[in-house]
Amino acid sequence: MVTTPEQEARTEIDRLLAAAGWAVQDFKSADIHAARGVALREFQLKEGYGEADYLLYVDAKAAGVIEAKKAGATLTGVEPQSGRYSKGLPESLPAWQRPLPFLYESTGLETHFTNGLDPDPRARTIFAFHRPETLGEWMHYAIPSAGEAPGSFLARVNFMPPLEEAGLWPAQIVQNL
Repeated sequence: MVTTPEQEARTEIDRLLAAAGWAVQDFKSADIHAARGVALREFQLKEGYGEADYLLYVDAKAAGVIEAKKAGATLTGVEPQSGRYSKGLPESLPAWQRPLPFLYESTGLETHFTNGLDPDPRARTIFAFHRPETLGEWMHYAIPSAGEAPGSFLARVNFMPPLEEAGLWPAQIVQNL
């Protein structure tokens, strides 16, 4: 059987997702309760939004998408596509938030990730897919309990107290001149 370059990329993405703790399933035989993290292949979105190569579920709620491309593809040009997919989840399906916050573009050899919880989201090259537990923890911060700062790590940095109020000694504070 002859495989296309995109099928080869998906095979490698399946392997990488499994190594990161995701249960990779076909959409038609999906069980979003099978594991903490479930990656559904070839998920049909709302009309006009297309088909996501993978829809990521964490704790039985949709959290992100992955757009697969053949090796050698320029992933930067694919970001608008995964961004559109993040907005196309049918309303009847459970989601952590809408649009979905976690966006990946991958060839199986190279992967870009955008954290929509960041104050200024942008794609970054990563070396492995995040584990489901990690995305679940980040969602906990996106929906904070009373008194907690909201959002991603980068968003929470804005809530840090001034250094003088953080209990540091004067010698521990370096001023940028």
